[in-house]
Amino acid sequence: GKKPDYASYQKLSCNELGEVSVAFRGMFERINREIRDREEAEAGLRLEQEKADRLLLNILPAAIAAQLKDNERNHGAIANRFETATILFADIVKFTEIAANTGPTELVCQLNDIFSAFDAIAERHGLEKIKTIGDAYMVVGGVPSPQANHAEAVLAMAIEMMEFAQDYPLGDRKLCLRIGINTGPVVAGVIGTKKFSYDLWGDAVNVASRMESHGIVNRIQVSEDTYLQLKETYTFEDRGYLQIKGRGEMRAFLLAES
Repeated sequence: GKKPDYASYQKLSCNELGEVSVAFRGMFERINREIRDREEAEAGLRLEQEKADRLLLNILPAAIAAQLKDNERNHGAIANRFETATILFADIVKFTEIAANTGPTELVCQLNDIFSAFDAIAERHGLEKIKTIGDAYMVVGGVPSPQANHAEAVLAMAIEMMEFAQDYPLGDRKLCLRIGINTGPVVAGVIGTKKFSYDLWGDAVNVASRMESHGIVNRIQVSEDTYLQLKETYTFEDRGYLQIKGRGEMRAFLLAES
């Protein structure tokens, strides 16, 4: 019979080997490309997650932001009761007149300067800014992390706020504040599903607000509960009993002027 053509077999074997090599190289390149694409996608996701986390920290306290992310999985509400906290309300006096005589861009820039300065003071004293409401500013001590000296820290912030206001350039006007402070139990929690807000509730919050609204321009007014916390450290003037809407008579004190 005809002898086998070993050269043809050898040639065919080399061709097959070349095809296998090309196929393997193509598969290897695809795998590498998929790995690179996946790594780039993961890096992009990490970057977006970091941006989202930074944004969340601009809205909520760090501890609450972490709890919120955990609760997204557990579908639980975030709410805590604090037996003692100190709340401060500050209001820019005659802001309506200032706004009426100031351009919108300049007005927003001024408010941003003022409230950013207040934010920095709050951070230095370990306090938590709760919110701004128009030209009003709200901060708390002892929430969400317990703080033994929250009343002292809040009053120290109030003093710095007044000092800042005295030096703040506001054209031909002076930046004048009314500040009210109260100490008592509060409930704190997160509300909202798309726009989150960390807020406080309770009678202590209402009293702090009344201390501000019934206060005196460029003075720091505190409730009797706050006074009892601070009377050994600071000097106060007794205003006696004020008629407070919805509460009747309440005793109030003014921080003595230095």
